[in-house]
Amino acid sequence: MSEAFDIYTLLFLVLAVVIFIRLRSVLGRRTGNERPPYDPYSSPETKQGTPEGTVVALPRGRNAEAQVGEAAGPSAEDIQERLERFAKTDSPLGKSLTTLIKADPTFDPTEFLDGAKMAYEMIVAAFAEGDEKTLQQLLGEDVLDGFSRAIAEREQRGETHHSTLVGIDKADIIEAEMKNKQAFITVKFVSELISVTRDSAGEIVDGDPKKVREVTDIWTFSRDTASRNPNWKLVATEAAN
Repeated sequence: MSEAFDIYTLLFLVLAVVIFIRLRSVLGRRTGNERPPYDPYSSPETKQGTPEGTVVALPRGRNAEAQVGEAAGPSAEDIQERLERFAKTDSPLGKSLTTLIKADPTFDPTEFLDGAKMAYEMIVAAFAEGDEKTLQQLLGEDVLDGFSRAIAEREQRGETHHSTLVGIDKADIIEAEMKNKQAFITVKFVSELISVTRDSAGEIVDGDPKKVREVTDIWTFSRDTASRNPNWKLVATEAAN
């Protein structure tokens, strides 16, 4: 009787251990190092740290409360308020921006321009450093191909390029256009830049490390307003000087 009791007791103990191990493997354990739940639509600022390959978004604009009120579309007064610094509502630019705002009620020209200036600084620095990984996140295909060719040719010649953006003196939206759901905004940047290119021997072949130049660039950014992706990409460039 005692032997039977011992055998059954042992079997129950083994069964309990097996069940515990299986539950533990299915449910897992908390270690205190778990990553927070991933939200694919949260902005980069809401995520902890800066994950590798993160795209810096040009802000779409308007806070959460405004977005709720704009579900049926922004009012004429709201549109006029947003455009006040940029264009008259009845001007060609004002009409184009109005069309864009109606297509994307969260769009705010002021916040867009802040993001555009940030992108300008990042692109200038990435091109100088030959950082194609960053450029891939910020440029459209055609512009990326041009930048990549210029970087490759520079490397083949054994040249190095250094650029220091002293500051952006001015940034103005000069054109806006909607093509189906695709928005295009052209910005004129006037900046102060120090740039120099050296050959493999370290000799200067272009630019001056002690001279600040005024540079005017005309860049066009684009995004699909029907997409959840808030990021704009540089799709065309033009140097005015």
